[in-house]
Amino acid sequence: MPSYAVSCCAQLAGALGGRVFYPGDQAYNNTEASYFSKQEGLVTPSCVVLPETSADVAKFMSTVTGITNCSFAIKTQGHAPAAGAANIQNGVTLDLSLLNSTSISEDHSAASVEAGATWESVYSTLNVFNKTINGGRNGGVGVGGVTLGGGISYYSPQVGWTCDTVVNFEVVLASSKIVNANATSNSDLFRALKGGGNNFGIVTRIDFKTVSVVDVRGGHLFQSGDKIPSVLTALANIASAKEYDVHASIVTSFVYNSTSKEWLALSVPVYTLPEYNPPFYNELFSIDNITAESTASISSVSVLSNEAPPPQVYQAFATSTYAASAELLINIFSVANETVSLMQIPADVTWSLAFEPLPTVFTKHGEGKNVLGVSAADRDGLILLASTSWSDPNSSEIAQALGPKIIGIMDAAAEKAGGLHRFKYLNYADPSQSVLESYGDENLAFLRATSKKYDPEGVFQKKVPGGFKLGL
Repeated sequence: MPSYAVSCCAQLAGALGGRVFYPGDQAYNNTEASYFSKQEGLVTPSCVVLPETSADVAKFMSTVTGITNCSFAIKTQGHAPAAGAANIQNGVTLDLSLLNSTSISEDHSAASVEAGATWESVYSTLNVFNKTINGGRNGGVGVGGVTLGGGISYYSPQVGWTCDTVVNFEVVLASSKIVNANATSNSDLFRALKGGGNNFGIVTRIDFKTVSVVDVRGGHLFQSGDKIPSVLTALANIASAKEYDVHASIVTSFVYNSTSKEWLALSVPVYTLPEYNPPFYNELFSIDNITAESTASISSVSVLSNEAPPPQVYQAFATSTYAASAELLINIFSVANETVSLMQIPADVTWSLAFEPLPTVFTKHGEGKNVLGVSAADRDGLILLASTSWSDPNSSEIAQALGPKIIGIMDAAAEKAGGLHRFKYLNYADPSQSVLESYGDENLAFLRATSKKYDPEGVFQKKVPGGFKLGL
């Protein structure tokens, strides 16, 4: 361990006592094992700090900012797969996972959630009140990370991005001051945090508007590769529906088998009412499916989100956004298939393209109120997540390049056809992608000005290398 790292951790231990943990300590090992991707878990910080209160986080900030050459990472549940996104080599990882409480207001209209909580814990707490939050669909993901990146929920067509339902952020600034950011206090910071990532402070608590809930439809729909053009057509028609059914939230993945060079279509057609066969999905449901594997269920959001944690393997994400056009989707999928079929992809690599609707009925809720830069003027679209997982480190070079390479080819085809949207979704992006720039010049300038106001020394630009930075 470098001497500067030893000094940094020693000074933090002096300030925070038993909240600082070193390699070999069980708490340190637990943090390393909790990351979604193996490459993040293999990054070895000099020490891990596990605060229990926002006051602990403030003490951390007042200490770390006074230490030369003491960089740090900020982690909630560590679902971003890129190495260094929420972990740091020879630095300090601030693990917020013990800040995980959820409480509901007396009238049940709002819930206060600490940033390190998992969405499943939030949903199970609120379910007894017949309430939920417009939060992440995977219950093991952290509240803070999803929200600061925008956030997509089963309820997004009804109320917008996850960040659009925030009424207040509690934030520890670089100065170590604890402030609230909302519509009337620090309102510029409030807006900047709605999609601006980790560039402004450490968010320790988020207050959300709640959503009233009943049981919802879940399940998996499997369809063979020869049905993909029909599936893409149905998906485009869902995303561009003139009367979008706001209870519908669907992700359709196309999973590639690198050995057989064949594809499988897998849809997760959720409906936020207890209806097995909502008419809005009729076109998709009418396509022949693999009935032995397809499922449908009615359950609470808490049960639906409570997925078993996957084993820690290597992972990579990349993203883009396209117009909701069947002709376009079929075209760019064909281009992707032609490219990937000519590649020699190791057998341990699993690769998929997942599309999810981004209709204007969703984006209108946050227009001008968040910094994401999407609006009704963009028209209906679909977000793409290219996801790669692999187990053999010898496959890493090929596997990590796969998503960005294929998306680059798909983007070129979409741009030529006039169907490429500017927006890149932060929570799905590869580190090489220009996420904050995709929000548009005006929003980027606003984010930079807000950073300079609340972090004039650039602590979160210089000492926190993980995440998407503002280029200051």
